[in-house]
Amino acid sequence: MRFAFTEDQLAFRDAVRDLLANECPPAVVRAAWEGAGRAPGAWSALAEMGVLGAMAPESAGGLGLSVLDLVLLAEEAGYAALPEPFVEHAMVAVPVLPDPAAAAAGEVTATAAIGAPFVPFGADADLVLLDDDDAVVCTARGGFTARPIDGVDASRRLATVTFDEAEIVGDAGALAAAFDRGALGTAAQLIGVTRRMLDLTVDYVKDREQFGVPIGSFQAVKHHLADARIALEFARPLVYRAAWSLATGDPDAAVHVSMGKSLASDAAELTSTKTLQAHGAMGYSFEYDLHLFMKRAWAWAGSWGDAPWHRARVGRAVL
Repeated sequence: MRFAFTEDQLAFRDAVRDLLANECPPAVVRAAWEGAGRAPGAWSALAEMGVLGAMAPESAGGLGLSVLDLVLLAEEAGYAALPEPFVEHAMVAVPVLPDPAAAAAGEVTATAAIGAPFVPFGADADLVLLDDDDAVVCTARGGFTARPIDGVDASRRLATVTFDEAEIVGDAGALAAAFDRGALGTAAQLIGVTRRMLDLTVDYVKDREQFGVPIGSFQAVKHHLADARIALEFARPLVYRAAWSLATGDPDAAVHVSMGKSLASDAAELTSTKTLQAHGAMGYSFEYDLHLFMKRAWAWAGSWGDAPWHRARVGRAVL
């Protein structure tokens, strides 16, 4: 058995990584915090590359891919802290929409919230997918009201959404599948943002000197970063396994998703603590890029089920 991604999957990841490095540097995330909102250049470029419609069928202008093909792309979106509803649009909404052509082309922006009171980018979206009476419903702009609320991450804008008009687009089975795709995609984004916090901190401790030497040479700093790296390396294979399970219809896929999401949330929260300590608490300062990625990690860790919720789901399956 081959336990590796294909060359095409890795090449697609590399292309998205390069795109986001150019179109969504920290300055773009910071601008979203400060009021510019979202990253339209990156979003339109992702649409042009086919990423937003990757899970749509070819007949709707998509690529006909699976979550296994998108899990690495979600990780890169997390690494960039992309201020867009990437997972909600590409991994949750597009596969369930009856006619996903406009969403696949990026002509409309979709978002989703299942089992949660707050909708990411709800005030900016054209389509919102929600759960209602054990079904997936879709409401379009003009048929819903979005009220923005303040969240921990100002570049990931939240809203409460109420609707007057909605179309049922999926039954209870589709609802469960949509939730698992959202949890998986968010877990992958957590892997990416965890990598980014570690990379930022490694660069910082190489340059920051105390007593005439880089602080990265101190054993205590090394231990902090080693703990974070271990947590990341334990979480990442479980997220990839969950993607494979969903893509192949494994009957235990939901459990695998919960295993991946719980460890990814734990790894991100641990890494935010350890990297903040390595920065001497300066990560709390908005002027430091670490601040942007820490807040995103905290927001995603509690989204689509936090670690205790997913551990409880694993426990119910085991017992």
